[in-house]
Amino acid sequence: MKTIEEIRNGKEGQTFDLKSIQIDPKALAIPIVAMANADGGMLAIGISDKTRKIEGVNQHTAKLNELLRVPFDFCNPSIPVACRYMDCTDDEGNPNRILLMDIPASQFLHTNQADEAYIRVGDKSRKLTFEERMQLMYDKGERSYEDTAVYGATIDDIDMDAVAEYAKLVGYGKSPLEYLRENNGFVTTNKKGEEDVSVACILLFGKNPQKFFPRSRTRFIRYEGVDEKVGAEMNVIKDVIFEGTILNQVRKTIEFIETQVREHTFLGQHGQFVTRRDYPEFVIQEMVVNACCHRAHNIKGTEIQIKMFDDRLVFESPGKLPGQVKPSNIRNTHFSRNPKIAAFLKAYHYVKEFGEGMDRICREQEANGAQAPSFRTDDFILKITIPKVTENVIENVTENEVSRTEKLPEKGKKLPEKLSDSESKLTEKLEKLLERAKSKGDRLTENRITILRLMIEDPYVSKSTLAEVIGISYTAVGNNIKAMRGKYLRRVGPDKGGFWEIIEE
Repeated sequence: MKTIEEIRNGKEGQTFDLKSIQIDPKALAIPIVAMANADGGMLAIGISDKTRKIEGVNQHTAKLNELLRVPFDFCNPSIPVACRYMDCTDDEGNPNRILLMDIPASQFLHTNQADEAYIRVGDKSRKLTFEERMQLMYDKGERSYEDTAVYGATIDDIDMDAVAEYAKLVGYGKSPLEYLRENNGFVTTNKKGEEDVSVACILLFGKNPQKFFPRSRTRFIRYEGVDEKVGAEMNVIKDVIFEGTILNQVRKTIEFIETQVREHTFLGQHGQFVTRRDYPEFVIQEMVVNACCHRAHNIKGTEIQIKMFDDRLVFESPGKLPGQVKPSNIRNTHFSRNPKIAAFLKAYHYVKEFGEGMDRICREQEANGAQAPSFRTDDFILKITIPKVTENVIENVTENEVSRTEKLPEKGKKLPEKLSDSESKLTEKLEKLLERAKSKGDRLTENRITILRLMIEDPYVSKSTLAEVIGISYTAVGNNIKAMRGKYLRRVGPDKGGFWEIIEE
């Protein structure tokens, strides 16, 4: 359970938003509809989304009652929103409460009173065109498959220890069986009075999911060379299958692929050795999770296949790109084909934030000098290709780093006031940062400006290199970075092997 401060300071995004108690009911219907049409989410009402001021809801009884009716009176069809309260102290110092609305990802298309359909894209609620609305209706029909009852499955087919572990993780205090009966439609009672077990329940908690879904598994195939050959020329050198629950498949697949990834060490800038992997660790994890999370389980004739060639990784997953997601918008658009499975993996921290994974995959690839993923659909199979960080790319990166090293000033000397024409984009990014700092009343010292400029030029620059170039201590560099972290820059990945990312407005 999150604290009031964690909610107050939470990042608004695909599945979370703050709203003032003063919001108009019609306006509140829009994010509720948008979240229900996408991946679900939570609205925290009683905290201003503009100032983050804790207003509370206790002193606005009439308005609160209006907002509680929004899912029924302003949404069509009505949305089964779960409402709860959290005790807090408001910004006036008085005991108060905020209202938390938990919005489920729905299998239906929802609109507001004006018959407008919205979908959540990042931290915005975007109105759908007529064509997008029709496509979403189709995709939602496909989405409902994870709620379908599995023929022949009973409570005895469920691993209650796995359920207990997950229930504890999400803070559910009752028994595992009660959790299944009370949450996500995992176990329901049909018209005959018999208990039905859903597809999602078997895939997440089944003792043997492959008893009901033989091809709901993950297969890793490694080829020698860059082509997939058959017959007498077959070039398969590894072929491994991972079964069990979704969580087991994710864990075992990531663990095994890591054993197949090579690392390259080369001499980088300032005479320091740099180690780069064939594929960044985050890229492998996110791609495996995406494949297991978004595959179309109603397509039963094939499994997820991950193919490793000498120059690329190819992820082949049953089903096309889901919802409104297209190759042109995939970096910032998200739609869960299996929202219950997605929420499960998010609870286990395999999904960090809905809608951000593919963008970070692209950034990680680009930061390592490799091309971004490519996408195509062959019949009913989505194929995503991840180019390897090749030896040639590493040579190019090394040359670029040497080039950048030649431009760096000697210890204790200021950076040049102007960069070359080829670095104009870097200058523009730095100028935007300075303008943002000025508008917020922040004072960026000369050392901090220099740190930002060096990080823009080289995201992999180390603290020791920053200290040497600027002419200050390692500790002073750390203190300056700490002051700017979360506002102007963030660390992506671990201290060793990660890189710096500039936060843009």
